[in-house]
Amino acid sequence: MALTEVQSQSEQELRQDLAAAFRLAVKFGWHESVGNHFSAAVSDDGSKFLMNPKWRHFSEIKASELLLLDANDETVMERDDAPDPSAWCIHGTVHRSNPAARILFHCHPPNATTLATLQDPALKPIDLNTARFFGKVAIDLGFGGMADEVEEGRRIAETLGNKPVLVMGNHGVSVSAASVAEAFEHLYFFERAAETLLKAYATGQPLAIMSDNLAAKTAAEWEPYVGMGYAHFDYLKRELNRTQPDYRV
Repeated sequence: MALTEVQSQSEQELRQDLAAAFRLAVKFGWHESVGNHFSAAVSDDGSKFLMNPKWRHFSEIKASELLLLDANDETVMERDDAPDPSAWCIHGTVHRSNPAARILFHCHPPNATTLATLQDPALKPIDLNTARFFGKVAIDLGFGGMADEVEEGRRIAETLGNKPVLVMGNHGVSVSAASVAEAFEHLYFFERAAETLLKAYATGQPLAIMSDNLAAKTAAEWEPYVGMGYAHFDYLKRELNRTQPDYRV
């Protein structure tokens, strides 16, 4: 799928891609009970967005059940189907303030979350996957508990900025992209990269950290491979179509 095709996606197509991402997050073990949230902007200014309902398990989410929310609507939390307060805090603020963040995934996958618990949660460039994110990761060390306060949401949104990944200290990870497929691929590779770094730390041996020049060169060499993420996501959706076709309805 080309970028122009992504930009011309209908709301229904976006709903189906987002619903697929929830189901696939379960497949990869990135979900956590009935919490965590993925969202996708449907308006040009990003303020109107889709997000999963409060306390719905990722494995049961269907395209038609995604909430359509307006980040500028101050009465959202008064709705009968109001979203989770922490989700509204993070996703509402990001979509309201950053139109470029079309897609936002926030979750607590095991390795990325473990990385976020370290005093230094930086993703060191020690292989292809870790170097993929060189210069593309923001780090927020201002954890203030459950993200349900206005200031918490604003700080998270400002720290993320235009980076595709935000490591949230003592919390988890958020990824942002122009499409669901790209966001999914960011999360897929970041979780693998975190696992590699943690295993390297566990050996107790010194890390072979790339120079900044080599890491930047390697990160740039990943750019032409953006289509790989679409191919990967399309394959995974074909698998879902065979095994869990109800995600599309």
